[in-house]
Amino acid sequence: MRCFLAISLPDPVLDRLEMLAARLPVGRVPPRENLHLTLVFLGDVAEMQARDLHLALSEITHPAVEISFAGLDLFGGAKPEILHAAVRPEPGIVHLHDKVQQAARRSGLELKRTRFRPHVTLARFNRAPSGEAADRLADFLQANALADIPGFLAESFSLYRSELGHGPARHSELACYELGIA
Repeated sequence: MRCFLAISLPDPVLDRLEMLAARLPVGRVPPRENLHLTLVFLGDVAEMQARDLHLALSEITHPAVEISFAGLDLFGGAKPEILHAAVRPEPGIVHLHDKVQQAARRSGLELKRTRFRPHVTLARFNRAPSGEAADRLADFLQANALADIPGFLAESFSLYRSELGHGPARHSELACYELGIA
């Protein structure tokens, strides 16, 4: 099964992100229920690995994490692929990412080595916007790059299954892990 670890977002954050995404002139916007802050994408996880992972994640002790946003930005450089709400990479979120990643590796999962850039995906582009679409996206970013998105205290993270099919992926929570114990 295709899995990832993420922090769910409270309603005030979801409301604000949904409002911003509704004004987006281009791109595929995920449904509200798919908005989350990914800690680690795990890829395909076998059932036995999922059990080992659950045990390893259950042993993590970490304080709740203060999440704050740094506006909107693009991944993909000159050929943007994703519009996202950037999360400030404060020590708390980076440390939590490191701990869940270590737990996943101890469980036998092979993870890609990528730099952690905490964010919430707001839109995907099948191909980089060009011409008028690129101009509309640039105007949107200029007007909203410093969008005020409320911060929050993350008191848990979850293991999710992601099922691909027609339309947007369907995410279902498999387990939730409380934060607050250091």
